[in-house]
Amino acid sequence: MFTDVVKISVRAGNGGNGAVSFHREKYVSAGGPDGGDGGKGGDIIFVADDNLSTLIDFRFKKKFAAENGQNGGANRKTGKSAPNVVIKVPRGTLVKDDRADRLIADISGDEPVIIAKGGKGGKGNARFATPTRQVPRFSKPGFPGEVFDVTLELKLLADVGLVGFPNVGKSSLISVVSAAKPQIANYHFTTLTPVLGVVKSGESSFVMADIPGLIEGASEGAGLGHDFLRHVERCRLIVHVVDVSGSEGREPKDDFEKINLELCRFSADLANRPQTVAANKADIATKERIEEFREYVKNCRLSTVNRKLFVVSAATAQGTDELIGHIIGELAKLPPLKRYEPKPLTLAELDGTANGKRTFTVENPDKGYFAVNAPWLAPIIAAANMDDYESLQYLQRTLRSSGIIDALEEAGINEEDTVAIFDFEFTYVR
Repeated sequence: MFTDVVKISVRAGNGGNGAVSFHREKYVSAGGPDGGDGGKGGDIIFVADDNLSTLIDFRFKKKFAAENGQNGGANRKTGKSAPNVVIKVPRGTLVKDDRADRLIADISGDEPVIIAKGGKGGKGNARFATPTRQVPRFSKPGFPGEVFDVTLELKLLADVGLVGFPNVGKSSLISVVSAAKPQIANYHFTTLTPVLGVVKSGESSFVMADIPGLIEGASEGAGLGHDFLRHVERCRLIVHVVDVSGSEGREPKDDFEKINLELCRFSADLANRPQTVAANKADIATKERIEEFREYVKNCRLSTVNRKLFVVSAATAQGTDELIGHIIGELAKLPPLKRYEPKPLTLAELDGTANGKRTFTVENPDKGYFAVNAPWLAPIIAAANMDDYESLQYLQRTLRSSGIIDALEEAGINEEDTVAIFDFEFTYVR
């Protein structure tokens, strides 16, 4: 089964917690704090693998999680960083973040791409020692790793895409000009999955893809075309294969118009993509039909594209050399394969900030009770040591500098009212 769209969950590892420790050694008095930092959590990394051609493996495994970093230890020992999780996908896979429905990576090159970043390790208490604070009894926990759902969408990397109605000879053509061996039979939808083949001519070569299932209404989901039209989007050149003989009882001119209309409905960019017409099955077509169709294509103005027609027969290899020579010449003039520019989340979106300020909300669901929602505050709350005066002072300064205290006062908070931030509750005192 050909699978080209799947949804999976990724979870990067959390950073290890910093340690609270004090040096103890015989004959060494007041050894001081020596708690080490936590290790970094593992990343989720995607890398292209040319041995894969489908996303079928992800139908059975949908959750990928990296390990957490180790906690820090005594004697300033830093915790071990967790290993990264490397996920192999077919080249040409798009990774979309479901949180904001945006593209975050196009796995088309050889370089690995970090999709979810592991959290940084927390700092041990040795980091907080100062001349005026010589015995810090608190540390910082590790930062959480990124956790979200992503959609993987495969868009095949091919220089040339063969489009056309079923049974017009696309599979036969690609089997003649390349080493690809698709299933070929005299019935519609013989080819159920895209087929890639490498075409070589002299010192030149290119990748050709047989895109199956295009019929009238394909752009709206009819047939198999809705599933596979996306694979044409990367193609630099479209080869439109038409049964010029009319052996299927259809009119070549109607087939030509309908397929181009579906390309236009699916994407305006596809409608204006360079296109070459292969009038196939010429060995069983009359000269009159061939010339009539040639004249039609010459005068057709369905778009701004100038289409050149080649009369071929995949069954006898007639005209295929001329077609391949023309394709090589056209590809030399065209830009490289299309790569999609990622649109990652902005720092403001990731950090919960807007206009340089951290965002939060204050709600007053019950009398005498106020709830603060500020996702960026979670690691700070987790790091607070309620038994340490300096740690509490740091938390108070954060609440004041971020504007949370001012917002509570504007919301009408009174002395002795309760404030809840996640699982942490305290009584407000002016």
